[in-house]
Amino acid sequence: MKPITRLHSRTAVLPDENIDTDRIIPARFLTTTERAGLGKLCFNDWRYQADGSDNPAFPLNQPQARGCSILVAGRNFGCGSSREHAPWALLDYGIQAVLCSEIADIFRNNALKNGLLAIVLDEAEHRWLLEHPGIELSIDVKEQVIALPDGGHIRFQLEPFARHCLLNGVDQLGYLQHHADAITAYEQRVEKAA
Repeated sequence: MKPITRLHSRTAVLPDENIDTDRIIPARFLTTTERAGLGKLCFNDWRYQADGSDNPAFPLNQPQARGCSILVAGRNFGCGSSREHAPWALLDYGIQAVLCSEIADIFRNNALKNGLLAIVLDEAEHRWLLEHPGIELSIDVKEQVIALPDGGHIRFQLEPFARHCLLNGVDQLGYLQHHADAITAYEQRVEKAA
């Protein structure tokens, strides 16, 4: 995982509510444990027409959404099954942050563990972002603040351990490996005391 301290991008808006993980990446594509390449399958059944061409009606296929790494999604994003492939697909597609008023807990935890910012906003802030697609935002993970183009700010909360891992570019296993010497010393002390 790469450290995430700051993210700056235009926003792409996908206003539909209750976008489940099967919409993000259909179950038929869960035959791999490789993350690379899942981006081309992200939102597959919305993004492509029957002949495989881009669906021009899908919001992320619009020219103004191309290259955006911040997704503002409709309420209850990531509901459904607990597939870790969903954040993998979004990251491989180029999405680095999802902003929403309600994000499913399991999806949010999977996202943060894999380096995808999943930020919960209050209803008014969320509604404003939905109504203003394509604006430039700067997200500061350390300060937990989103800078708006007009100079305003939106504060957000991240669980402290998730924030630490994001800022340092480590997952849970990497965190434990970083403390391997201390863990070994503790185990040796416990063994001697027994």
